[in-house]
Amino acid sequence: MRKHLLVLAAAALAAGGAFAQANDTIAKVKASGVITMGVRDSSGGLSYTLGDGKYAGFHVDLCQRIVANLEKAVGKKLEVKYLPVTSQNRIPLTQNGTVDIECGSTTNNLARQKDVAFVDTTFVEEVRIAVKANSGITSIAQLNGKTVATTTGTTSVQLLRKHERAKNVNFNEVFGKDHADSFLLLESGRADAFVMDGQILAGNIATSKNPSAYKIVGESLSVEPIAIMIRKDDPAFKKLCDDTVVGYMKSGEIQKIYDKWFMQPIPPKNVSLNLPASAATKEAWAHPNDKPTEEYVIK
Repeated sequence: MRKHLLVLAAAALAAGGAFAQANDTIAKVKASGVITMGVRDSSGGLSYTLGDGKYAGFHVDLCQRIVANLEKAVGKKLEVKYLPVTSQNRIPLTQNGTVDIECGSTTNNLARQKDVAFVDTTFVEEVRIAVKANSGITSIAQLNGKTVATTTGTTSVQLLRKHERAKNVNFNEVFGKDHADSFLLLESGRADAFVMDGQILAGNIATSKNPSAYKIVGESLSVEPIAIMIRKDDPAFKKLCDDTVVGYMKSGEIQKIYDKWFMQPIPPKNVSLNLPASAATKEAWAHPNDKPTEEYVIK
């Protein structure tokens, strides 16, 4: 009986240690020697696939720099595993420990802060509308009776419906499984417009077969802080991540990293997104914070 109790106690201790480690990323990766980076296939210049399991972009670049500092903290080289995530599964995969750091295009908002944490904001986005250049659509009002595409698991169409100028505007919704799929709905004519973060629209247009066939139009639907996402209640790892990105902000190096992905030709097609850092993004760099989008709306 005593032996049985000792076995149960040991099992409980091990389970407790595993549970504690799930919210201690530094301890977790030190023990395993592996860090799993959540990445996106088609999130514009923030995170995209190069093929053959390789990923690139502004947030991927910053995450690789965070990993370099993490390696110093744990005292050894880490194996980096890239795991493609979607708008639907990125939060649960971060919550359950499958993904250690999500380096995509996730908006920091109050609802998500209940489940996950965010590194200090590195990119401030405007949600816009992409259409075919010959569509004649230039505003929200002209979406009445049209079909609008967005990506499953995102908030873009909700923002469109809530916009003051969308009153009495009725449109049909279609959903792509990821941003590339949503753009394909526009490209193939199954949708008249694609509503999404402006830089994601710019990225998909720049890498399309005929970039001049599309344009970004209409009023800004929302201003949103986009940030690298990590597990909640992991202060040591958040500090390491924040210290890394804030260091680049204070040195001015973050502008060079940004320009590399948004102002210069990028692989695989060597085209430039030609998207200068916005005033709101520069403000976030000048005053580092992890404020949710609701505070941007109030401001």
